[in-house]
Amino acid sequence: MRTRLLPLLIVLMAGVLLALGFPLAGSLAAARQQTVVVDRIDDTARFAALAQFVTESGPGIDERKATLEGELARYHEVYGIHAGVFYRDGTAMARSPRNWTIPGDGEPRRAFREALLGRRSHNPPQVLPWQPNARLAVASPVVRDGDVVAVVVTDSPTGPLRSRILHGWLLIAAGESAAMLLAVGAAFRLTGWVLKPVRVLDAATHDIATGRMNSRVAAAGGPPELRRLARSFNEMADNVEEVLEQQRAFVADASHQLRNPLAALLLRIELLALELPPDNEEIASVRTEGKRLAQVLDDLLDLALAEHASADLRLTDIGALTAERLDAWRALADEKGVHLTGATPAVTAWADPVALSSALDAVIDNALKFTPAGEEVTVTVAADGERSTVVVTDRGPGLTDDELARIGDRFWRSNRHQNVKGSGLGLSISRALLAAGGGSIAYAHHDPHGLRVTVAVPRSAPTEPEPPDLTERRRRSDQGLTER
Repeated sequence: MRTRLLPLLIVLMAGVLLALGFPLAGSLAAARQQTVVVDRIDDTARFAALAQFVTESGPGIDERKATLEGELARYHEVYGIHAGVFYRDGTAMARSPRNWTIPGDGEPRRAFREALLGRRSHNPPQVLPWQPNARLAVASPVVRDGDVVAVVVTDSPTGPLRSRILHGWLLIAAGESAAMLLAVGAAFRLTGWVLKPVRVLDAATHDIATGRMNSRVAAAGGPPELRRLARSFNEMADNVEEVLEQQRAFVADASHQLRNPLAALLLRIELLALELPPDNEEIASVRTEGKRLAQVLDDLLDLALAEHASADLRLTDIGALTAERLDAWRALADEKGVHLTGATPAVTAWADPVALSSALDAVIDNALKFTPAGEEVTVTVAADGERSTVVVTDRGPGLTDDELARIGDRFWRSNRHQNVKGSGLGLSISRALLAAGGGSIAYAHHDPHGLRVTVAVPRSAPTEPEPPDLTERRRRSDQGLTER
């Protein structure tokens, strides 16, 4: 979930920063240029005041004009700015450099025309850092007796201005980058804080789904809504565990209580059989059904115990254990004419040897039941990443997709195999035994026909689960803190 939520937050924060950054960059560029424009206006105003004396008739006009030309020359020499005073017809009164003229078009000409109307240049076009040939033209009118008689024009290079704008933009970009990094870090921490209870809840849900009913969620972090969800989940898990425990206890008690009357009934059937002819079909049928009922009760009791018992996990050589079970079943396979073969290299994993042996017995027994004579049942042991697997494949009739989805359910048997001996509980017991130790059992098609059963157990050492009573104490403590 974080991989979906975090990019969304980053995109939103980047959008906000960019929405703030672009106007800020524009304002900074305008402010930098406006500072330069104000300086140029002051300069042109000073030159315009000197030019007014030149336009007045009387003695000393040549001296005043020489003073104006000297000021313009020094100004150009110091600042590298073209400056000049031009009459209304465009002829020069004084200028520096001496060969400079106002071009026929462009910003100097626009500023000149604007000044002829009696207005100073206040808003020249914005200069940007990627315009190396841009110039900044500012003009001020020279007024005498209320009429514009000449115009002072300055044409400035924009290299220093563009450098200052670019420097300011780099500072803004650095600030935005730092803010983005802080925002990403904050978003990472925020999503972690929000999603941590979800991950814990997901792990606890998976544990309960795989049979570890004592898993609970410590409602100690995250938003209040998720803490309430964690407490509600713990209450639900308590109720589910209690209901399942009652169900298991009922099945175990019922199975145990029914065994004694059934044993007595079978004994009376055997006594009754002594009074009847040996080939009596009815008594044989009753005896068979009685034994089948006894087997169902035994399987029910085993299933109840398997779902309730904890696994005795230890580091086990899966290959040696599988080879031992193959040797135990080989006599039956030879009797049925089925080739039972196996590849059992030394592979270790953490498993309950008794539970794994029972599960392998159930799977191999099931394969031998449905494999016709002359076909093969293959058992292969391998290490597959974090798990060790025992794969049992047969050449029987196999199952349909719908039947694969139901195999392992309690009392379920395929309609095509109702005449095969069994109670329909063996694979359910195997699944319960494996789940208690973190193992699993999976079913798939085996081409061209048959069934592929994969028994998997973890290769890494199990982590110690938190005791249920400790989890319950923490839950109640959290509830008490919330209520206070």
